Parts: sequence; structure tokens; C-alpha cells
Amino acid sequence: MFFPAPHSYTGEDVVELQGHGSPVMLRALLQQLYQLGCKPAEPGEFTRRAVENGQLDLSQAEAVAACIDAATVRSGKQALRQLQGALGEHIEGIMDQLTGLVAQVEACLDFPEDDIPALHFEKLSMQLQRNVIEPVEALLRTAEFGERLFEGAVVAIIGAPNVGKSSLLNALAGHDRAIVSDTPGTTRDVLEVDFEVHGIPVRIADTAGMRSGGDAIEREGMRRAEMAARQADITIFVADAMRPDTWEAATVADIYLMNKTDIVHPQCPEYFVPVSVREKVGLELLMDRLAEHLGDIHLSEDNVLVTCERHRVLLNETLEHLHLARETIGDQEKMDLTAMKLRNAWGALGGILGIGDVEYILDRVFADFCIGK
Repeated sequence: MFFPAPHSYTGEDVVELQGHGSPVMLRALLQQLYQLGCKPAEPGEFTRRAVENGQLDLSQAEAVAACIDAATVRSGKQALRQLQGALGEHIEGIMDQLTGLVAQVEACLDFPEDDIPALHFEKLSMQLQRNVIEPVEALLRTAEFGERLFEGAVVAIIGAPNVGKSSLLNALAGHDRAIVSDTPGTTRDVLEVDFEVHGIPVRIADTAGMRSGGDAIEREGMRRAEMAARQADITIFVADAMRPDTWEAATVADIYLMNKTDIVHPQCPEYFVPVSVREKVGLELLMDRLAEHLGDIHLSEDNVLVTCERHRVLLNETLEHLHLARETIGDQEKMDLTAMKLRNAWGALGGILGIGDVEYILDRVFADFCIGK
């Protein structure tokens, strides 16, 4: 199938060979192509060519990888919005505002003999704050949640033996992943299950119950439980409503659950979330609490998120230059410094879209792409 330029994915003339799925036939086809001088594509080579030929900006290219790696429908939708150019258009709008401000500052530098009124500088400062700094700050506020939407989070369930930790894991997983028993010390290792909280990918870990004593294997399980709790993004402490001795957590947790409240209603501390894992009562409230700790943002169709570390670093760099520029914008003797900081901010923003040291940026971005995409 022939895709003539510039209407192909890469913007070049592209020929696609389509064959049936026989591995023998496909290997023979590839061998013949190699003999004719073809070479295997490098990681991300087709998308890189699309960027170099102006078919995509760099943020859209990164969205290709994000679409492939998305673990939930919600993260997939956000990646698709970025692929469609939502983030790029937002960044370009900020850069346009910044370009206008650079032009005004450069004009002040071109006519140093003119006495520029303070009101003019005050207006420039207000425009810089309202049209550039505030939009960049708003984008940065989405970064923690945006990155978590794609990277996910680890949640550890901790507590004494036989309080319902494994039952909670099974309830959240939707199937019996962990063995549930009345015998203390049944869970001896860290069991993990992947699931979603409001569209955010989460890996939840059931850990061994913490108590004194136990054999060598159980003590090793408790050591691993402590390690899992330290390394987790969020910890859930589970207590048994029928056993007040289980109510006090050995370490500080993010969420406290009082299980078996369908049997008794104890006068426990207010910060406990009452649940019945067996009856599946209170689990929706638990999910809401988890979403809060995950930094969930209620998004409209027009929201744009920062979803990767590279963008966050560049936006922080942009903001640093902008604040320095604003500090000097009213000092005519430092207008050259103001102009330089504004240009540096423009360059940092441009790095998100692939404007600037293009080869270096492309090498970094496409290093982690899958082969041939």
C-alpha cells in the first residue's frame, strides 16, 4: 500500500507491505528486503521522522508512546488529547504572549535615550504575570497528578494479623488473589494486585500481619511488610472493630480503616473509615479517600495536563527565568538582562515542542521508544 508524501505518517513517501501472519513467510520477506538494502527501523524512527518533517510537534510524539503505555482508559484519553495537539496549542499560546513581551522589551533596548514612563513597565509586568507566569504555574499544578496518571502508585495494606487485610485485597482485586484464613500468620510475603482508582493505575500490596513472635519465615514476612510500607506511596492501616488491641498503628498511615463494623460499632477514633470488607460496605468511600491521596483532579474536556517529567522540568526552568525577568523589568539599566531571561524562558517552553537544540532533544525523547513505531 502506497502512502504518498506529505499525507503519510512520516510526511515522506511510504510503502507498506501487508502479508498473512506466517512467521516463515515474514522472515523470508524481511530477508529479501535486507538484501535489497533496507534496514530495520530504530526505536521511534517513524515518529521521529514525523517530527523532523513537521507532521507532529515533540509533545505529540511523546503522546504516541503515552498512548501505547496507557494503563487505563482515563490515561489513554489524556494521551490522545495530547496527540491531537491540545498541549502543543496551549504551549504555543503562552509562547505567543511571551514573544510579544520580548518584542516590547527589545524595543526599549533599541531606544535607550527615550525616557520610558514607569506606567509602561508596570503594564509589561502585569502582562507578564497574567498572560505568561500564571498559565505556566497553572500547568505545573497539574504535573504531580498528570505524571501519576501514567506512572501509577503503590499502596500498601498494613495492620495486625487477621484484621481483614487479605480480604480487602481480594475485594479490591475482584477475585481471590490472597489466601484468607483465621490462622494468624497466613500471609508471609508481599502479594500485589493491579487495579484502578478513578482511572488512576494502582498496585496494591497485601503484607504480613505485624505481631511479636512467629517463626523465622513469618518474621521475614514482617520485615518485608515494613519495607513495603516504607516504599509505598500510600499506606492503608486496617483494624478489627472487635479487637481494640489492633486499633493502634505501629507506624503513621495515610488512611485508617475499621473493618467488621457490620458486626460491632465501636467508639473508635474519628479518623477511621468504617467498612465491612465481607459485606463490601464502605469500599466506595475508601476509593474516594484513595483518589484524594492520589491527587485526583476533576477534569473538563478542555483541561491540559503535564504528564511527564521532561515537561515539568522545562516548565520549572521557564518559571525561574520568568520570575527573574519580572524582578528586573522596571529597571532600565537591566533591560538587557530582562530580555535575556524572557528569551531563555521562551527557549525552555520551546523545548517542550522540540524547538531549540532539536537533535539533542530528539535523542533523549526517542531513546525509550519501542522499536519501529
